[in-house]
Amino acid sequence: MQQLDKVTINFNNESLWVLNIALAIVMFGVALNITTNDFKSLLKQPKLVLVGILSQFVVLPLATYALVLIIKPQPSIALGMMMVAACPGGNISNFMTHLAKGNTALSVSLTAFATFIAIIMTPFNFEFYGNLYEPTAQILKTVELDAFELVKVVLLILGIPLVLGMLVRWKFPEQALTIAKYLKPFSIVFFVALVIIALANNIEVFNSYVKYVLWIGITHNIIAIALGFGLATVFGLSFVNRKTIAIETGIQNSGLGLLLIFTFFNGLGGMAILAAFWGIWHIVSGLLLALFWSRKSLLQKDNSC
Repeated sequence: MQQLDKVTINFNNESLWVLNIALAIVMFGVALNITTNDFKSLLKQPKLVLVGILSQFVVLPLATYALVLIIKPQPSIALGMMMVAACPGGNISNFMTHLAKGNTALSVSLTAFATFIAIIMTPFNFEFYGNLYEPTAQILKTVELDAFELVKVVLLILGIPLVLGMLVRWKFPEQALTIAKYLKPFSIVFFVALVIIALANNIEVFNSYVKYVLWIGITHNIIAIALGFGLATVFGLSFVNRKTIAIETGIQNSGLGLLLIFTFFNGLGGMAILAAFWGIWHIVSGLLLALFWSRKSLLQKDNSC
């Protein structure tokens, strides 16, 4: 078990550049569906913004740190948990929210808003909690992580594609929607395929060590979903908005996390395997939850007829 902290996932520079470009294209495709009106609608509902941002960037990272203190996983796994928790909501959260009969407009707006905030908050939360826990702080010292470099990479991968996509949508609205219709699903499939190829090239490592992150990843994800739903309930949000906040909190951009792990930690075993497993599991858990809520909504509708 101790050797997991020394295991690395093999991923060469050329593959890393392709992964960078793929994630940037995903974000560009997402941004083609976003307008300034999405942000304006959020400003008209400050409580929704507050709950969404609190849940993703304050409560989840803090709860993750508390979970690490309780279960005391291997340092590299703990660092992977902190990385995932520091990332913004994943792009598929919009689809999951739509399927769950949640507030899709809120989901899209929060994803966009959270992505902009993540340029600062993702590096901050990761650095803060990573250095707060002594075992993970030791790993951070060995890699000499540069906070400015971390911000720069997040800005290049998330911020610039998001701004460019919104500019294209503003200048060429009809063409942007047409491009987004094909680009978004293609880019997501392409990105997932790259991650699968990366795992396939390291399948022996993944098979040998995934058992160490299995229950941790599932527990972490369930806690994230429950926190989002619980916080939204405490703030008195409607059931539709509670579902939305829960999904936004539980579906993290683990692809960004993986990319940062490969870039700054050379694919450190526990981190990479945890983030990769989360990326697979949150799709499963999100779909199951969305289908459950969707069916529940249909049953309630039938009973009211």
